[in-house]
Amino acid sequence: MSIQNRSAYHDYFIEDKYDAGMALVGTEVKSIREGKVSFVDSFCFFIKGELWVRNMHIAEYRFGTTNNHIAVHDRKLLLQKRELRKIENKMKEKGYSLVPLKIFFNDKGLAKMEIGLGKGKKSFDKRDTLRKKDAEREMKRFLK
Repeated sequence: MSIQNRSAYHDYFIEDKYDAGMALVGTEVKSIREGKVSFVDSFCFFIKGELWVRNMHIAEYRFGTTNNHIAVHDRKLLLQKRELRKIENKMKEKGYSLVPLKIFFNDKGLAKMEIGLGKGKKSFDKRDTLRKKDAEREMKRFLK
């Protein structure tokens, strides 16, 4: 099971993808397993060489007690140092952004986030992408 951020592909040209671990609380993991995640306005950024994701909403776990997690707060992403340095250097270039693409569980049952390094699309690029998708959909329909 994975939770996709479909608007990221609409708003950005994704060039590189990375799988990062996430530092989470127990009730956050349970809520992710239920699919209660929203990527609206979420983005990744660096503080002192560490990668964080901001504005990602993980709904409170419905069976949680008073120890339930806070729905929206900064969450740390875990990558190897050489990957972090590579991404940070790339982000210093003009126009690059780091956006969360999807959350999934690996074979060991650990929550991971796929993040994408990309450049923002202009409005005419977005229209062109929609036009191409419509054309592909039409071709598939005629081929069936």
